[in-house]
Amino acid sequence: MSRYRLNWTVLVIVALYVVSCATANVGVQKKQGEALRNLGEEYYKQGDYTSALKELLKAETLYPDDAFLQNDLGLTYKAKVRLDLAAKHFKKALEIKPDYAPAKNNLGTVYLDKKEWDTAIKYFKEVLENMLYATPHMAMANLGWAYYNKKEYTLSETYYLKALDLEPKFINAQRGLGLTYIAMGRIDEAEEILERAVKNYPKFALLYDDLAKVYVISHDYKKAVDAYHKVIELAPDSPMAKEAEKAALRIKRY
Repeated sequence: MSRYRLNWTVLVIVALYVVSCATANVGVQKKQGEALRNLGEEYYKQGDYTSALKELLKAETLYPDDAFLQNDLGLTYKAKVRLDLAAKHFKKALEIKPDYAPAKNNLGTVYLDKKEWDTAIKYFKEVLENMLYATPHMAMANLGWAYYNKKEYTLSETYYLKALDLEPKFINAQRGLGLTYIAMGRIDEAEEILERAVKNYPKFALLYDDLAKVYVISHDYKKAVDAYHKVIELAPDSPMAKEAEKAALRIKRY
């Protein structure tokens, strides 16, 4: 073998060794990143968003091209009300995995929080085009909320009903449909859906607050006071409870 061919062979072997080491190193970093991501997710579930963010950012230094990690970062920043950063990470998740429907739905919810209704609607409709999306009722309810805020109540009702066809006890859709019926002046229907909702979620104070307002509109003051007392019982130290107490006292004066 000539010296040239020998040198070339050595170079190829060295290159293969370097590539093999680099590949192995990436694999190790990926596993370490996934472990940190899992830890961050646990903190997120516990509501400890600062600790979650700390672990997720460590994971990003090891393996940034993880769509699930980028989605987790988006959710955590959203929980900390850093909406621009949340949007940035949801978009990064979609750059890595364009068909990742949950990240697209989450991105839409950022625009709901920013009150950019039309942009939110665009993303939710794109989500519904993905036939593999496992929870389309969530995107439908989000569309219902966007149209409700645009005061397009017929479309709001349509999407909330579609969501409830898929998940009859989905709380966001039940409450949203109740609020939509109130806005449309369909008080009996609002009362019916909200009463059904409180049966499904008897510890959700906000539903009782909504229902109390419906009872006031329909002049059923005893039920309104009972609903406000339920708000106070379930969320005793909240601003909503203080308002409920004032509202109940106003009713009792008449």
